[in-house]
Order: sequence, then C-alpha cells, then structure tokens
Amino acid sequence: MKRDIVMLTMGLTATMLVAACGSSTNTPTPTASSSAPAATPTPTAPTAYVAGTWAGQYSGPFNGTFTLTWTQSGSTLSGTIKLSSPAETLNISGNVSGNALTFGAVGVVTYSGTVSANDMSGSYTDQANGQTGTWSASAPNE
Repeated sequence: MKRDIVMLTMGLTATMLVAACGSSTNTPTPTASSSAPAATPTPTAPTAYVAGTWAGQYSGPFNGTFTLTWTQSGSTLSGTIKLSSPAETLNISGNVSGNALTFGAVGVVTYSGTVSANDMSGSYTDQANGQTGTWSASAPNE
C-alpha cells in the first residue's frame, strides 16, 4: 500500500507540474504595485488676447506699414489687415495658442510669430512666389 501511495503522490506531482507548465492564459503576469501618483500634466500657457488694433511694419520683398484689426473668440482670430504697399485691405483669419500666432489671407500671405504683452513679431511668406520677410506690430497702451 505504501507503494501505491508513493505512486499516487508521484502521479499527482507529475500531473500538477505538467498542468503548471502546459497552462497558458492571456492574463498578464502581475507586477509590483506602484504607489507613485499619476503624472501631473504640464500646464499650458494661457492663450494671448490680441483683439483690437495693432500697428506695425514689414520688410522683405515688400516693405511698408500695416494695421491689423482683430476680433478673437477663444483661440480663433478674424479681422482685417490694411497694407501700405501694395495698398490693400484684406480679410484675415488665424489662431493663437499660448503666445504663438498664425494668420493670413487665403492664398496671399501667411504670417507666424509670437505675442508678448503689447508687442508681436514674426515672419511672413508670400504664397505666390515663396518669398519671405519679417514683421512686427504693437498695440496702443490703453
């Protein structure tokens, strides 16, 4: 009878080993638990407020002055730009995110730059020929 118990015990051990080695599940192996808090998102800078009138100048393939008149809804801009050379007033639209600004007249000129308090500056690209230049503008202190 001892022999039967030994064989039965050996049989159970072998069966358990085979079952343990041959089992597969899609359950991931648990890892050590972490008590570290979730990462805190990096705060973004508030969107600059640029609504109103800005007076500026541009240089490059075209040189002159301009007046921007903006309305702003959140980060969306719309308004007009009145150029001295070539003498035109164009409807413009754009966006501001933090202190980064992009705007332009569709198919004509695109502008990009940054805003700091009552000043903004950047570069522009003439869409017709790819020429670039710089611009800057100031808002009157109110």
